[in-house]
Amino acid sequence: MELIKKGKTKDVYKLPNGNYQLLFKDDVTGTDGVFDPGANTVGARIEGIGRENLRVSVYFFDLLKKRGVLTHYVGADLDRGAMEVIGAEPFGQGLEVICRLRAVGSFIRRYGAYIESGTALPYYVEMTLKDDERGDPLITMEALEVLGILTEAQYKDMSRMTKEIVKIIADELAKKGLELYDIKLEFGNAGGKVLLMDEIASGNMRAYKDGKVVDPMELTKIILG
Repeated sequence: MELIKKGKTKDVYKLPNGNYQLLFKDDVTGTDGVFDPGANTVGARIEGIGRENLRVSVYFFDLLKKRGVLTHYVGADLDRGAMEVIGAEPFGQGLEVICRLRAVGSFIRRYGAYIESGTALPYYVEMTLKDDERGDPLITMEALEVLGILTEAQYKDMSRMTKEIVKIIADELAKKGLELYDIKLEFGNAGGKVLLMDEIASGNMRAYKDGKVVDPMELTKIILG
């Protein structure tokens, strides 16, 4: 296999059949050892979280496939912590999509003068550029279009798909007594179509149970239990 990219939480390899392999690591995003799915740096290492994130990703990708949602998922080797995917081009140098159902984390740090922490949000979608040097800046639809990263039609497709996907995930979590507060997704372009790529893992979402945030490993146990 040819190493294509070493990422924060996954490494990417090119497979002989033309597809790609994502090899999951035990790192999660956060700051100063505190987990935060919206952070742009590796903040902690949790033993075994890589394979558990893969198991959760497979769980949700299978669910989305049944609902007719376009994704890059092909299959997985759980023992190796590896997922096979079709090739999908990221938008620009990478674009992250965050869907927020509650005002917490970086949202409340930015807008806390206008809203109380924990306030319900109507599937609020925001996008950030993958750019560590500049702190993964928020970006508007107009800026994405001006920079040639997304067309207005692609932006609207991505926003619509995000809300559809997150509604499915939130409903599934609710069945297990969990409330989804926010989640980070990534989309790509394959054959001119916008599709969900990367992962759908506990390390990329913030969920609460009985009013308390659930750490990634415990969240994985509840989801797969």
